[in-house]
Amino acid sequence: MKFLSTTDWHPEVEISTIFVKGIKIVLSLLIAAILLALFGGLVKTVIDLSLLFSSAIDVALRKIILDVLILLAVVEIFRTTLAYFTEGRIKVTFIIDTILVVMLTEAMTLWFNEMEYGKLWAVLILIGTLGIMRILTIKYSPSCKEQA
Repeated sequence: MKFLSTTDWHPEVEISTIFVKGIKIVLSLLIAAILLALFGGLVKTVIDLSLLFSSAIDVALRKIILDVLILLAVVEIFRTTLAYFTEGRIKVTFIIDTILVVMLTEAMTLWFNEMEYGKLWAVLILIGTLGIMRILTIKYSPSCKEQA
């Protein structure tokens, strides 16, 4: 008669497998939340289209432009999340793209609201720095193979 050892009852489960499954569950929930946010943003943008008829055209267009830019930032976050879900890593270029879209939205907000030029220049310098970082991340990407 053979007795079962404790390892026969509870096969070892690697902690990395549990971690990967947990991350996939969290990312799936995050993707659902991002899609819900995109839908809500789209509804808000469509509702803001009514401003074209009820307020000054420049005010309405500014609001719609900002709504669309914010939606584009959410799309970039969605793209970053999907990249991690499919590739298992986050590409720095996706993060920089997301920050660039958000900072462009901030610059447009400052410009539309006629804020002081110091803040606007600070945001523009940050956007320029991010643009340079974006170029460098593409140039020195680990996925690019250098030709001999």
